[in-house]
Amino acid sequence: MQQVLDDAGMRLAELDAIAFARGPGSFTGVRIAVAVAQGAAFGAGIPLVPVSTLAAIAQGQFRRSGERRLLVALDARMGEVYWGCFEIDGRGLAMSCCDEQVCPPDRVDTPGTEGWRGVGPGWAAYGAELAARTGLDPDVHAGEAICEARDLAVLGAAEFAAGGSVPPQLAAPVYLRDRVTRVG
Repeated sequence: MQQVLDDAGMRLAELDAIAFARGPGSFTGVRIAVAVAQGAAFGAGIPLVPVSTLAAIAQGQFRRSGERRLLVALDARMGEVYWGCFEIDGRGLAMSCCDEQVCPPDRVDTPGTEGWRGVGPGWAAYGAELAARTGLDPDVHAGEAICEARDLAVLGAAEFAAGGSVPPQLAAPVYLRDRVTRVG
C-alpha cells in the first residue's frame, strides 16, 4: 500500500476514501481485507467503501473482454459456490441483478441464457455443473478472472461519489454462510 502511495506521490491522509473487498470469499481473506482497510482508514481519518468481490470480478471481466452480462462464481469450498449476476450499466459499472448467494453449483440460477457469460474461479472448479444448470458456457479463461485492485477502485470511486462510504469502525465483511467446516 505504501509503495502505491509513494509511486503516486501521495500520503494516505490525502485520499478521499479506501475501497476494500468486503466479500464474499474465504473467511480469512475477507477478514484480513477488512482489518487492513480499517486500520489504514482509522489512522488516516478517512472513510471506507465496501465493494463486492463478485462485482469486482465482473468489472474486471468487462475491462478485459467488453462482456456486459456476467454470472460470477467463486469456489466456496465444501461443494458450493458464491455467485451473483451482474450487468454493466451505461457508465461501464458492474451492477448486481440479484442477491449474492452461496449454494451447490447445481442450484445456481440465472436471469436467462441470452447474452450471459460465466466467469470466475467457481467456473474453473465447477464448470460442468454450472454449465449444465445455467446453460451458459464459461469464458475460456473464466477461472483466471480474479478480484483485482484496479477494478475495486473503479467501483469504489463510483460508490463513494454516490455517498456509499462508511466510517472505519462500521466496515464489516460479508459472509454468505456462517459455517466453515463440516462435521462428520
